[in-house]
Amino acid sequence: MKRPPWLLIVIAANLVVLVALAFVYPHLMVSPGPLSPGHAELATDCFACHAPWRGAAAQRCTECHALADIGLRSTQGVALPQQGLKTSFHQELIEQDCVTCHSDHAGPRLTRRSRKPFSHELLRVAVRDRCESCHATPKNEIHRDLGVGCAQCHRPQAWKPATFDHALLASTAQCTSCHKPPADTLHRQVQGNCRPCHSTTAWKPATFQHSEFFVLDRDHDTTCVTCHTGNDFKRYTCYGCHEHTPANVRAEHEKEGIRDFENCVECHRSADEEPAKRGARGERQRERD
Repeated sequence: MKRPPWLLIVIAANLVVLVALAFVYPHLMVSPGPLSPGHAELATDCFACHAPWRGAAAQRCTECHALADIGLRSTQGVALPQQGLKTSFHQELIEQDCVTCHSDHAGPRLTRRSRKPFSHELLRVAVRDRCESCHATPKNEIHRDLGVGCAQCHRPQAWKPATFDHALLASTAQCTSCHKPPADTLHRQVQGNCRPCHSTTAWKPATFQHSEFFVLDRDHDTTCVTCHTGNDFKRYTCYGCHEHTPANVRAEHEKEGIRDFENCVECHRSADEEPAKRGARGERQRERD
């Protein structure tokens, strides 16, 4: 079906009108949204920042915003409050392409996530590891005691997750200076360092298994300080319960020919009065005598 010539003329005329309107009133025809308050006065002067058919140009930004003043002084030369930043990083960028990070139009809500955020890759290599030149140094205890750069644990892409290594600490003697002590029944009895049971590589698995030394069965399922006096978990004592006094223990063991009885759990591994190893131990003791 052949279209009438007049229809093509009407379509062409409309296109010409639309293009003309886009140049005369671009803020009404093609603007993606209102400008930021700082540039609100340019709302009707799109070509102050945009070049026809090419979009926004960084060269037009620097006509008003001198590179040496960005982040430090306004376009009128007035000093800007730093708001926690120690310096401006704009002077350290490898390329001056303002629209890589900035878009002064608010734009439709659905398009905001697609904008490119700031990337540390835009910084010169020499300044990428000098995090404190732009970021405030953390004031918590763990960061205050570290004498290394942020890059040892953190990556430019995101502050978290971090790959912290306890080897960076000057001392790992006091875990509770950084970590909250466990509140369960077992750990509430323990005072001092965590390292006898746990390692700095991971909290679990723990290396300590009490049953390997002594089974906490029957009457021995009690508080730690009953046997480990003074919260000294490297030592223990059986004296203080039942008939366990040094004199009674000595008399009973010497009667059976056992003279080496200082380390009770070497023979007594549980509440059993007659452990299986006891007879063999007595025989070895007699052989030595």
